[in-house]
Amino acid sequence: MKARQYLKKHGIKLVAAVAAVVIISLVSSQLAAGRSGALSNVAGGLSQPLQRATASVVDWLEGVYSYLYEYDMLVEQNNALRMQLADLQEEVREYSVALEENDALRELLGFVQRRADLSDLEPARIVSWDASNYASAFTLSKGANSGIKLGDSVITEYGALAGQVIELGDTWATVRTIVDVQTDIGALVGDNRYAGVLSGEFSAMQAGQTRITYLASGASIFEGDEVLTSGKGGRFPSGLLIGTISAVMSEAGGQTVYGIVEPACDLGSLSQVYVVKSFEIVE
Repeated sequence: MKARQYLKKHGIKLVAAVAAVVIISLVSSQLAAGRSGALSNVAGGLSQPLQRATASVVDWLEGVYSYLYEYDMLVEQNNALRMQLADLQEEVREYSVALEENDALRELLGFVQRRADLSDLEPARIVSWDASNYASAFTLSKGANSGIKLGDSVITEYGALAGQVIELGDTWATVRTIVDVQTDIGALVGDNRYAGVLSGEFSAMQAGQTRITYLASGASIFEGDEVLTSGKGGRFPSGLLIGTISAVMSEAGGQTVYGIVEPACDLGSLSQVYVVKSFEIVE
């Protein structure tokens, strides 16, 4: 780059210098050969070779200069195109985010129309996830300044339960997900709405699942049964979809039955959620 700039700035001087060198070289060669006559004879004898040599040097330098100039122009055009491409990529990303938000709001509107008791919702984006292997939690972009409270339920636009607020700041909130080992939620399962407790367990959490336990004696559950929040105790709204039974297990010699629950929401792909700030409590 420095060489190209130097040629652009001092190209004419360089041509003159090269021509002088050629003249001196030719004169020296003539003197060495013993043909040093009068200066006019030398000048006459050298005029045509000098003209040809100088013209060749000038043509060569002009070609180099033209190449370097065109190269710099291509570099500038390339940089301009890169900037335009970056701008277009940013516009595409913003457009994609807007589409996702519109789709989410459309789904949320349908849910709110079905559940008018859950209309007081606060949208929030997930800004980070807990890095620990012993917990499943994420942090929201909003907190107490937005009316969020400790214990508030967090759902998706489809009305699936994602977790509960367990820590709170003015502008942030930490949410424990439904698969966390400390999960403890009253639940109903199956068509007969057998009561049980959604209870986290380490190996299930590692697989992105949780369990429903403490089922009533004689309860029959099957793979594919839906698991809903019971709403008892007032900690969660009633009737929120938690997930479905993916496997029915037994322990203590087959006397105790529990179900492995596959969450209705894909926790790994969550980016936007909604905090339920108020709801009707089931007695």
